[in-house]
Order: sequence, then structure tokens, then C-alpha cells
Amino acid sequence: MRGVARVLAIVLAGGEGKRLMPLTLDRAKPAVPFGGQYRLIDFALSNLANGGILRIVVLTQYKSHSLDLHVTRTWRMSTLLGNYVAPVPAQMRRGRQWFAGSADAVFQNLNIIGDEKPEYVCVFGADHIYRMDPRQVLDEHVATGAGLTVAAIRVPRWEAHHFGVISVGEGTRIARFDEKPSDPPGLPDAPDQVFASMGNYVFTTEALIDALHADAANDLSRHDFGGDIVPALVAAGDAHVYDFSRNDVPGATERDRGYWRDVGTLDSYYEASMDLVLVHPVFNLYNQQWPIYTAGVQLPPAKFVFEDHDRRGQAFDSLVSAGVIIAGGTVRRSVLSPGVRVESGALVEDSVLMDGVTVHPGGVVRRAIVDKNVEVAAGSGLGVDADFDRSRFAVSERGVVVVGKGDKVTGA
Repeated sequence: MRGVARVLAIVLAGGEGKRLMPLTLDRAKPAVPFGGQYRLIDFALSNLANGGILRIVVLTQYKSHSLDLHVTRTWRMSTLLGNYVAPVPAQMRRGRQWFAGSADAVFQNLNIIGDEKPEYVCVFGADHIYRMDPRQVLDEHVATGAGLTVAAIRVPRWEAHHFGVISVGEGTRIARFDEKPSDPPGLPDAPDQVFASMGNYVFTTEALIDALHADAANDLSRHDFGGDIVPALVAAGDAHVYDFSRNDVPGATERDRGYWRDVGTLDSYYEASMDLVLVHPVFNLYNQQWPIYTAGVQLPPAKFVFEDHDRRGQAFDSLVSAGVIIAGGTVRRSVLSPGVRVESGALVEDSVLMDGVTVHPGGVVRRAIVDKNVEVAAGSGLGVDADFDRSRFAVSERGVVVVGKGDKVTGA
């Protein structure tokens, strides 16, 4: 590609994330913490920044305060070169209504595209865990001359109802696109798999603007990229697919190459978190050739204290963030965010503890996601008594107990 200065990125970050409740009770889905010190949106923004796409707008809507604050404080670019990451809240520019869908969110902000005058527009989701070099997608988009290029990945056929499913025709041209089908055909070489949209799109600007205007005039449209814009461009023969498995990210290992997770449910969020803690992680946060950026945490180093026979601070196969104090407790296969405290005799296993969580002496936390500033009282337990957990807290389909922000765990 001839350069990236003519490219504008739009990150769709207005999602409510109902299936992640209670983690999204008072924050937008892209603002949900992940991996100890990150937010979900950091992964999309890091991919764009590492790829040299440095003019980025983040469209927000649902309970966006913490998300806006994170983007504003963290994602600062060089104004000397005209680069920026700018959160843009819903402004009702085209009437007194909120965004009716992802396509309507961009349509209501077409003034941004008009001001920037890019030749190409990347429209990326804000809440997936992955590494991708967007330059490679752009290069292929330019080479094909397509109006739209959709990044796609193979997923098990039984998961198809969560995704837009692509059927490929001649070359890389998309022959058919079905949004969240219940029973799609499998791939010719893999009947148990389908080709799923990753929710990342590259548009030629003219094609995007024309498609958005046509969609806005259609009263029957849901005004959604996957449900309406992509099928329209497929029908016009102007949509191509980019196979994510061919994306070559510097520093990727064979184990995490091609990794992508849609953390849209509590179980998928939990499983993606557990992917981080293995000796050879399924997703490697330690790739410094393609770093994931986030806000600097102004906290002291983690501390492990006490080495008595019956009281020893220790952690195994875990991510332990700055400011954590493990004071005589034991942690196994878990993610501990900044400021967590695990006190004497406490046990944390197979869990995610967010900022400021305290597990008091003798407390037990197993297979749990614990949101910020929760206190687990002395001698109390999560993941110990299933009936107790279900009577007090959210429990996922696969039995992961989830405690909302600022709650208190007593009993069991």
C-alpha cells in the first residue's frame, strides 16, 4: 500500500454487552477490564497503532464514562503529525435519536469522514481479543479493488449462530453472507467449520458512504453492518474476504498465531482469561514486537509476604499485576488485577480478580470472575457451594460464578 495517511479508522464501541452482565452493569462492554491491567478496547486500538493507522475515532454510546476516560487518558498521539485517538459520543446529528445500529452510528458521524477525506476507512469492533496487522488487510483490499473487505476466521459450525457466515465464490469474492444463521453448510474441506466474520471491515470511502446513505433511506433496515451493509455489498458483487489465518504478526508464536476470541459471554470471557495463564499461553501478552498498550498504573510492584510453615504468600501459573499483595495466601491459575489483596490462609484458584478485590483470611475463590472492589469476607467462599452462589450471584452456563462491582461475599 502507498501509505497509511489516507486511512481513517472507526472503532465501534457503543455496545451494551448484555450477555456480560453484571460486568457491564455500569460500563460499556469495550471498557471491561481484561488480562489484569487492560481494557477490551486496548486490543483493537493496539492493532491499529502497531499497524501505523494513527487517525482513529472511537464511537461510544452506552454508559461510556469510564470508556471515554480511559481512551482520553491513555490513547494520546502526536498532534504534530495530525494523529489522534478521539472518543466521539452519540451527538444526535441527524435527529433526536440514539444510534439505531452499528451502521447508523457511522452514518450519524459521516461529518468525520467528510472532514478527514480518507480514501479508505477501517471499521473495527472494540471488544475482541486478538493480534492483527491491519496493513496486510489494507494491502489486499487495495489490490482487489473491492468496495469492502471483510476479515474472517474459521470457527466450529455449532458456533455459527453467533457470527456472520461467509460463503466464498471466485477468488476472494464473497458469494453469500448470512448473519447469525442457525444451520449453515460447512466448508467444502471442513464440514464441521464455517468462515465467520470477525467484525472488522475495510471500505473504500466512496463505497461506504454510498452504502450508508442507501441503508439510511431503507425503513426496513436494522442499520447494522453485519445485517445490512455487508449483504448489500455482497449482492452488488463488491465484497471480498480476507483470511485472517494468513495474517503474519511479528513475534507471534505457533501457539497463538491466528488467535481471536469474541468475549461476548461470561464463559468466553472467562476462557479467554484462562488462555493467558498457561506456561505456554494460548494468547501471549509478552510479545514485545507487537505490544498491547494500556494506561500506566501508578502502583508499587507486586509483593509476596510470609514464609511460615502454615502461612506462605505464593502464586503459581498466574498473572499478578502491580500493587498486588499476597500476604500469606495462595493463588493458582488466576489473573490478579492491580491492587488485589489475598490475605493469610486465603485460596484463589482458576479465577479473575479485578482491581481492588480483597480476599480476607481463610476466604476461598474458585472458578469465579470478581469485579472491582469486592470484598470476600474471612472464611467465606465462591465456587464452593453451587446453591449458595446461584442464590446470591450470577452464574454462567458453565458454572463460573460472577460477582458485580463493589459487592460483598459473606457465608458459604
